[in-house]
Amino acid sequence: MKVPPPAVRACAAAGACVVIAIGAALAVDGRLDRHWLLRGLTLVLALGCAGVLWTDSRRKLRSIIGFVGVLMFGLVIPVSSTTWSEPPEIKFALAVADDAAAGAQKQARSVVTVEDVKAAAEARGGAVGSLKTGRTPEIRGADAYPLILRATKDQGRPRACLTFEQGQNAKIRPC
Repeated sequence: MKVPPPAVRACAAAGACVVIAIGAALAVDGRLDRHWLLRGLTLVLALGCAGVLWTDSRRKLRSIIGFVGVLMFGLVIPVSSTTWSEPPEIKFALAVADDAAAGAQKQARSVVTVEDVKAAAEARGGAVGSLKTGRTPEIRGADAYPLILRATKDQGRPRACLTFEQGQNAKIRPC
């Protein structure tokens, strides 16, 4: 079997890295931070490793390092960062945002209120606002956006912050 030249292999690896990077970034829910800077840096590193594959095929070690770099920066890191972008507290916040927006639309309102979010969180068994403890007796993030969402009522952390921009557009981030 004839092996393709190094330039063809490097171009194919670079093209695959670009497709995987864009696909993995777009697979993340648009209401979440897609970490464009991290994704851009890993793509640049993957393309650099593809360049190593292109330049020198005489030395076996250099080819192995280039291949491992393309594999790590072009496949493993983009796919794992996409998989890890939705931990349980973020999934809970996404579900609450969907329920709150549906509740507002059901009542023919164009803006999701704090009460809509509280009702949706309580219906799913969670709570809005920080946990009241002996050290922090004041509940924060329960009266105005950004709201602090907790997946269970007695859970302090991890939690997610939810805000609605322009009425119905939810933005969620860890807090």
